[in-house]
Amino acid sequence: MAVRLSPTLSYYIGRHFLTGFFGLFFVFMLLILMFDTIELMRRAASESHITFPAIVQMALLKLPNMGQQLFPFGALFGAMIVFWRLTRHHELVVTRAAGVSAWQFMLPVLALAFLLGVVKITVYNPFAAALLSRFERIEAAKYEGQASLLAISNSGLWLRQAGDYGQAVVHAKHVLQQADEVELSDVIVFQYHGVSEFKDRIDAAHARLEGGYWLLEDAWISVPEQLPTFEAEYRIPTNLTLEKIQDSFAPPETMSFWDLPDFIQTLERAGFSAVRHRLHWHALLATPLLMCAMVLIAATFTLRQARRGGTTLIVIGGVLTGFAVYLFSDIVFALGLSNSIPVTLSAWTPSGVATLLGIAMMLHLEDG
Repeated sequence: MAVRLSPTLSYYIGRHFLTGFFGLFFVFMLLILMFDTIELMRRAASESHITFPAIVQMALLKLPNMGQQLFPFGALFGAMIVFWRLTRHHELVVTRAAGVSAWQFMLPVLALAFLLGVVKITVYNPFAAALLSRFERIEAAKYEGQASLLAISNSGLWLRQAGDYGQAVVHAKHVLQQADEVELSDVIVFQYHGVSEFKDRIDAAHARLEGGYWLLEDAWISVPEQLPTFEAEYRIPTNLTLEKIQDSFAPPETMSFWDLPDFIQTLERAGFSAVRHRLHWHALLATPLLMCAMVLIAATFTLRQARRGGTTLIVIGGVLTGFAVYLFSDIVFALGLSNSIPVTLSAWTPSGVATLLGIAMMLHLEDG
């Protein structure tokens, strides 16, 4: 007859797992903050207007997003700590002698890991994305400057460009992106002398991005206090490229988990590829499964009574396996971004493979 795991033992195991998870998470966050601050100071060495308090503020704004990468490793190391403690103090032997299987005393840790994954994508991610978005704006203003802004909405594409020729605001209802070309349709361009002095308005049927200029077709040019003039082709200078336009989109990391689906639909409706954002959204959805996979991997390497001197090798094996899963994720994500494999498959494969690997290793450990 199967023995039911007592609530007291579940609480004991779960408490030690959470202690290990949050303790390691805090230590890793401090290390990341230190190294990130040093990197920002290095970049600010030639920028005399950037003060040390501003650097610390930027590092703190960026820190929560970096912390998102730590959740799977926190689950891995936290589970390794609690299972290694059970094994070392022979609590595992006593528990099994009472008729409790490895799957039963793993259940509290798996449940907590899954819950932490859900909290990460529903609560922590929106918080980290909001702070990272603010960090991106401050970084662009202090380190890089910002010559162009781009926004996608239900009304189409809005793009601001600036240069020695002045400023221009470009609006298009539809965008066609093919290979290395961008073509706009139903285009309106507002051109300015300097920052605020209006120059003219141009209405065109189509606009195509060429090397160093926009080529407008069937353009009507309206200048204040003059009659509109028609040009079959009209060129507007620009320093934009397809890569710069794509880079101007809000990175998926700066967008909340809850906002990503609507933004993906808007982006695709405007004619742009949303592969990067869709991949990021599915990767977030797979987080709870990945957390559970890390627990299974940790259990495989630490729920064994190691001989003298073998504990270090077992711990190293678990850590290396966890990092191998992380590297495998990067490779599969790169394949998804290049459209070599479907986005959904790319996002869910690392978590699925790691989970199946952990289950298979646990079944082997428990002798089937």
